[in-house]
Amino acid sequence: MDSTTQLTIHRTGITTPVRTSGSPAPPGSREITHAAADVYDPVRSAGSLHLRAAHVLEDNWTGTSTVPSRGLYPHQWSWDSAFVAIGLRHLSPLRAQTELETLLGAQWGDGRIPHIVFNPSVPLDAYFPSPDFWRSSTAGRAAGAPRTVQTSGIVQPPVHALAAWLVHQADPGLSRARSFLPRVYPRLAAWHRYLLHRRDLGGGGLASVVHPWEQGMDNSPCWDAPLGRITPASPRTFRRADLDHGSAEDRPTDLDYGRYVRLATDYRDGGYADGAGAGPGTGAGRFAVEDPAFNALLIASEHALAAIARELGAAGTARHARAERLTAALVERLWDPAEGMFFCRDVYGGGESGAHRRERCSPSGALIPERSVAGLLPLILPALPRDIATTLVRTAGGPHFGLGGVARLVPSYDLTGHAFDPRRYWRGPAWFNTNWLLVRGLRLHGEHGRAEELRSALLETADASGFAEYVDPYTGEACGALGFSWTAALTLDLLHEPSGADQVVSRPGCDAFDTAQGAASHGTPPDGTAPRSSFETGAKGGDRG
Repeated sequence: MDSTTQLTIHRTGITTPVRTSGSPAPPGSREITHAAADVYDPVRSAGSLHLRAAHVLEDNWTGTSTVPSRGLYPHQWSWDSAFVAIGLRHLSPLRAQTELETLLGAQWGDGRIPHIVFNPSVPLDAYFPSPDFWRSSTAGRAAGAPRTVQTSGIVQPPVHALAAWLVHQADPGLSRARSFLPRVYPRLAAWHRYLLHRRDLGGGGLASVVHPWEQGMDNSPCWDAPLGRITPASPRTFRRADLDHGSAEDRPTDLDYGRYVRLATDYRDGGYADGAGAGPGTGAGRFAVEDPAFNALLIASEHALAAIARELGAAGTARHARAERLTAALVERLWDPAEGMFFCRDVYGGGESGAHRRERCSPSGALIPERSVAGLLPLILPALPRDIATTLVRTAGGPHFGLGGVARLVPSYDLTGHAFDPRRYWRGPAWFNTNWLLVRGLRLHGEHGRAEELRSALLETADASGFAEYVDPYTGEACGALGFSWTAALTLDLLHEPSGADQVVSRPGCDAFDTAQGAASHGTPPDGTAPRSSFETGAKGGDRG
């Protein structure tokens, strides 16, 4: 039996967790054995979408983590690994736990989870910026960068606590036997503390990103205005390895790339300091943006941390209260009722006006008048006011995003926008992770028909595109890398989600991530089973930097 077939073994009853070749148990773990046998599901035969998705994850597995793609992205990426773990939990909960544990093993002393963990066996010229650019162990010494592994110095969206909770739920017995949650919870809590305290650069309670690569949607037009303040690095000072694997027409321009490099260089040379430690001459002092998707994922993960805390015997009420306060701050600072969606806030921006701008200026910047899919993703939040959720669904189905209409998948940027390009990174193409999140958000707020239509479109497009990194939102034509890990992982998650499955819709104040509270709040379903949370059945982006 080959390793991919082992990954697709279907467990029935209480069974032995599947360990594949090249996935040893992390230190401190032990094997769990049970009497029941593993049974391979014959429906998942050779050539099935399920098996082909499993093959992608097997091919991209390094032994301790999963690369996004072997050619273009040969290291471990932060939010990629979270999405990969969400899909891997259906194949091997042990491997899914290992994926997250490997990433968290590279966490810095100040709590940040770096956006890249470098594989030392990969040549330096295979990816830029490489370890010798970031110099994490020296430039990041004051921030507590690890000495034994090389990483980048910036972060990515905080999906990790949500992923950890879903991975635990996939096999609670294995998770408890390995003390998975007790080991990862302190690291996840430190990660959230870093974002909530060190990255509240606008003073309004939300986390800011200090580089476009941190938000994940790296080349979005949302960054054009704040990036315009940055003097680009000279092209002679770096070589773009990304163009070895993709067309220049699909990638960020040399001008934008030079600005990315300048921001990262300044942040590094400032010791990766945030807030008060970052002077006006550093990258963190010239670029800071509050992004609705980044903060929505932080809030969703805060709810998940509350569920983890309860699993570990704590109340979790303080984390729920914090998540609800953050939701209120998100609405206060980033919601634009006139436009019917959330916008990014340029913390250091001025108050320029424009025909399409509906901004509320404040001492901490102004809204950026660019419609991005990031402005729809707060739909994943259980305490989002009902009228805002309804408006977001209407906006998603309107001319700007075409959900259920002209677009096969929801694009990364406004279909009618001045900067729309159906193929260029995050300036129009559709991505599988953002659409996966929208499926969850639609279900959470009762839009089951729309959610099922989008789910079906995602599965069809993943199949036809060869698990592409991203696609043309109109045609579904494959763009970027093929055999992309989070596309395969989220395909598996959607396949394991029953078609049209109803999920608990949490009211404000209720926990969308805890089935016990769901039962208390919403009653037990007619079949007597415990209600399932909005992410329980299912739950790369950009030029990775």
